Amino acid sequence: MFGIALTGGIGSGKSSVSDRLVARGADLIDADQIVHEVQCPGGSAYQPLIARFGESIRAPDGTIDRPALARIVFKDPAALVDLNAITHPLVGERMRELREALEKTDHVVVFAIPLLRPVHRERLGFAAVVVVDCPIEIAVERLVTGRGMDRDDALARIAAQISREERVAGADYVVDNSFSLEDLDAQVARLWSWIEEQRGSLEG
Repeated sequence: MFGIALTGGIGSGKSSVSDRLVARGADLIDADQIVHEVQCPGGSAYQPLIARFGESIRAPDGTIDRPALARIVFKDPAALVDLNAITHPLVGERMRELREALEKTDHVVVFAIPLLRPVHRERLGFAAVVVVDCPIEIAVERLVTGRGMDRDDALARIAAQISREERVAGADYVVDNSFSLEDLDAQVARLWSWIEEQRGSLEG
C-alpha cells in the first residue's frame, strides 16, 4: 500500500481531487463518509451526540440534522471541542481498520482527512501529504453558490479550521484548485505522475 493523505480547507475541492484520483485507480478512505456512518441512527456516535447536544439536532426522520449541529458548534468553541471528542476517536478507529484491510496490497490509497494533524501521519503511516488549496474568497463563493451556505456561516467554518499557511507548510505536494475544472484535470494528472514517482522510489 502507498498511502496518501489528502487534505484541504472546506470549499477547497478535496472531493473533486479525490474523485479524479479514484478514476485513475486509487482506493479512497474518506473521513467525511465515515463521519456520516458513525453519526447515522445506530452508529457509534449517534446517541452520544443526542445526549450532548439535545433533541434539536435530531431531524424528523431520526437522523442527525447536520446543519443544525453545525450551527451550534461553529458558534461555540467548547461545543466544537465536544463534537470532535465524540467523533474523532471513532472515525480514527474505523480508518485504521480500513487501512489494515489494504495494507498488504500494492494499491495507492487516498485518505481524505479535512482536519489533518501530524499525529494522523504517524498513526496511519502516510507516505505523503497532499494539500488542496485555494484562496478563502474562492472557497466561500463555492460554499455559498454550490452548497447554499450563508456567507457568514461559511466564513465561520473556515475560521474554525487551521490556516491555509499552516496547512500548506505541512504538505509534500500542493494542488492549487483556484481555476477551472480543466486546469484541475491537468493538475491531478501531474499529481498522479508524482505519486507514481514517489511509489517507484520507495519500491526501488
